[in-house]
Amino acid sequence: MVAALVVGFFIFAGLYADILWYDQVGFVSVLTTEWIARGVLFLIGFVAMALPVWAAVQIAYRSRPVYAKLNSQLDRYQEVFEPLRRLAMYGVPILLGIFAGVSAQARWQMPLLWLNRTPYGDTDPIFGFDISFFMFELPFYRSVVGFASAVFFIATLLVIATNYLYGAIRVNGREVVISKSARIQIAIMAGIYLLLQAVSIWLDQYATLTESNDLITGAIYTDANAVIPGRAILAAIAAVVAVLFFVTAIIGRWRLPLIGTALLVISSLLIGSLYPWVVQRFQVDPSERTLEAPYIQNAIDSTREAYGIADLEEIPYTASTDAEPGALREDAETTANIRLMDPAQIGPAFEQLEQFRQYYQFPEQLNVDRYQVDGKTQDTVVAVRDLNLAGLGGGETWYNSHLVYTHGYGLVAAAGNQRSVDGNPVFIQSGIPSTGVLGDFEPRIYFGETSPQYSIVGAPEGGNPIELDYPAGGDDNEQVYNTFDGDGGPKLDNVFKKLIYALKFQSEQIFLSDQVTNDSQILYDRDPLQRVQKVAPYLTLDTDPYPSVVDGKIVWIIDGYTTSDAFPYSKKLSMSDAIADSQNLSPTLAFDEVNYIRNSVKATVDAYDGSVTLYAWDEDEPILASWQKIFPSTLKPMSEMSGDLMSHVRYPADLFKMQRTVLGTYHVTEAGSFYSRDDAWTTPKDPTQPSASNILQPPYYLTMQMPGQDVPSYSLYSTFIPDASGAQSRNVLKGYLAVDADAGSEDGTRAEGYGTLRLLTLPQAPTVPGPGQVQNVFNSDPSVSAQLNILKQGQSEVINGNLLTVPVGGGLLYVQPVYVKSSGDTSYPLLQKVLVAFGDQLAFEDTLDAALDALFGGDSGASAGDGELPVGQEGDGSPDDAPAEPGDTDDDSGDTPVVPPTDTATDNAELRSLLNQANQALKDKQAALQDGDFAAYGVADAKLAELVAQMLSITG
Repeated sequence: MVAALVVGFFIFAGLYADILWYDQVGFVSVLTTEWIARGVLFLIGFVAMALPVWAAVQIAYRSRPVYAKLNSQLDRYQEVFEPLRRLAMYGVPILLGIFAGVSAQARWQMPLLWLNRTPYGDTDPIFGFDISFFMFELPFYRSVVGFASAVFFIATLLVIATNYLYGAIRVNGREVVISKSARIQIAIMAGIYLLLQAVSIWLDQYATLTESNDLITGAIYTDANAVIPGRAILAAIAAVVAVLFFVTAIIGRWRLPLIGTALLVISSLLIGSLYPWVVQRFQVDPSERTLEAPYIQNAIDSTREAYGIADLEEIPYTASTDAEPGALREDAETTANIRLMDPAQIGPAFEQLEQFRQYYQFPEQLNVDRYQVDGKTQDTVVAVRDLNLAGLGGGETWYNSHLVYTHGYGLVAAAGNQRSVDGNPVFIQSGIPSTGVLGDFEPRIYFGETSPQYSIVGAPEGGNPIELDYPAGGDDNEQVYNTFDGDGGPKLDNVFKKLIYALKFQSEQIFLSDQVTNDSQILYDRDPLQRVQKVAPYLTLDTDPYPSVVDGKIVWIIDGYTTSDAFPYSKKLSMSDAIADSQNLSPTLAFDEVNYIRNSVKATVDAYDGSVTLYAWDEDEPILASWQKIFPSTLKPMSEMSGDLMSHVRYPADLFKMQRTVLGTYHVTEAGSFYSRDDAWTTPKDPTQPSASNILQPPYYLTMQMPGQDVPSYSLYSTFIPDASGAQSRNVLKGYLAVDADAGSEDGTRAEGYGTLRLLTLPQAPTVPGPGQVQNVFNSDPSVSAQLNILKQGQSEVINGNLLTVPVGGGLLYVQPVYVKSSGDTSYPLLQKVLVAFGDQLAFEDTLDAALDALFGGDSGASAGDGELPVGQEGDGSPDDAPAEPGDTDDDSGDTPVVPPTDTATDNAELRSLLNQANQALKDKQAALQDGDFAAYGVADAKLAELVAQMLSITG
């Protein structure tokens, strides 16, 4: 009893902690609704299994023959079983009921959706039912019938066993003798079981519209003309056989039901298997393309509808491959916004330049966003400076880990299209305290992707703050402390709550520490994805939450999807496979197959107090509408989204990846061509990965102007190449898919063009090289290789950044930043060169502006964002070159820390950089001469001459 009480109290502590957490975050109704639903379903499952099994066994036992003659073996069985009979007759049903209840409560969402189902407004092409029947009703009906079938199957087996044990069923050689009471009970139960099978077979005919086959998902010719009618006939036969069992219960003859059962088995073989095979083999296969055409068309239309690509704008695009002077003049704004900072590569630069202390960290993969700077949209690479308790080393005590180091500090943003003269990012928001162009905002990060498991914050009014706010810098290593004054977690305002959380986190310090007062709050479950998933368990979340400065605070923006795997005729995809690429190798969430997806919810999590806000982004979506009936008042309408928030939400990448995967095949809208697969596409592999890798190239966010758009907009794009392998594989572009990802900046109003998908289809000739071809040409070009060899001096590493594809100049321009990283342990990549390619021509220069001019005959007609290089940190990227310590600035105006230099400053910076390179070239010449390597000596000499010429040009 003591052990049971202890276990029970631990369970209670976890449940009570959940109530406190949900109550604090304002979603306690979600928890209580889920608990009530689970509890009710557990009781239903328990009773629906335990009661019929118990009743069936009791009836079998009480109607047993009193004077049955048993053989010696059954006598021994009874002797063993009789002392345990009462326990077994109650214990077995209870145990089975518990298992059934646990299974039923785990599927609590299904009956709630069925009870609150919302019509879709469109019908399937075969039965004419509303789509909601397949998404909400059919799965529920099949689940109920399956559960009931399992109950009666198990009960029938136990009844047979009980009757056999007590002599109601006797086997004498070939003769089976069944008592009247056993006959009636078994016949009735068998009849009910067969009735349930008849219903199950009847429902199976509707399920053909969501089953996958070798050709499509959904019913094909054989299904529509053989399988579906056959299942209807089999259901009728099963119902008739069930009636025969009921007749047997009355007249006492088993011949008719046994003959009926045999007929059912034979019919299932003939009607269910043989007849469809004959139709497929002798009718469909000889004329498959013609007969399957209408069903393929159903699949094309339904798949495009289910994945939100039905309104795709397909634009024929005859891409130019001639790089003529002035070709980019009409695309000047797009050219100026081409992103050079690769968020997958410059994370180490953020760490070395902006980390400041070992207990801070930045993620390896940064995010992209955009801000209005001086009235223009500026694409940025952003990250928050979060905590890294492992950096404390020996100082990682309980007190430090949970009371002192409680939060990160600041958002760091770098211009996506700019670089300093030495290749560093140009920060538009940086430093501690945070300064830059983003204005004043709350910089503290209490809720982030790498926040500690839990922190205890807050203190009595007037008490000394103990939470480290940020290092103030200076020679005395002064620290600034702060006390959390928000509402971010449950309050520890009594001894009982402290005990609850001491048990939850297995730490007696929470209960004993004198710093844990009645004014303290405990912050936990701090990952933004985790918080949104807990308050909206019905959503599938995008795997890439990103931080933005919105309305004076840092918030995490997360996209939520409503999904289904029961949309008729829609292709099923494994979501985890579809979203995997070089930026998302191992999704944090496990997904099943889906064939319907909508971005129904935009969620935000305040990085300071953890508050979660859900906005209904697609209020008319039927699954979301059903959940709003279940959880009323948990979602806010889109009309309550501020203009500042609207300017930072974007079209989600995971949804786009699903759509591009589907469009690889379903861009073809004519059934005959689809059947022939004469124009199937696929996403190219990431050309920056090893050649043996099968990792796909991710989509990229860029501000650009697609054909069909009047002005550039923030967009997400991906490319397509032919879907072939081996000798037939050709890495040429076949399509270019982009979506307008800009939601506008008006309060509660989505921009008209948001979500518009445009597909540029390229002709057979002239061919446009794909990313793989461009990367191969870049790697093998002699002039480029010579320059790369110079960059690799001193065992430096050359890193290829993301290879971007931009529709400008009437064609497709490739842009790739090239980074150089020295061999030191604390070095980081510096942007040194830019590759550009257009058609079969390429250029490789120090800046994008120079590369474009070189590519387009000396004058591209447009200026890139890096035309004038700001002065940056000099050096090789070591900590010695880090910026000033936090707090060492007297400027509190909030202006950007990177001020564009004067022309003289730019010239001086370029001269310093050229002198450093020239010095290295001299060293290379001397080393090559000593080694007798005259080829390397010539390369170094040529480089030195080039550098001298550039310095003479600068000095006039």
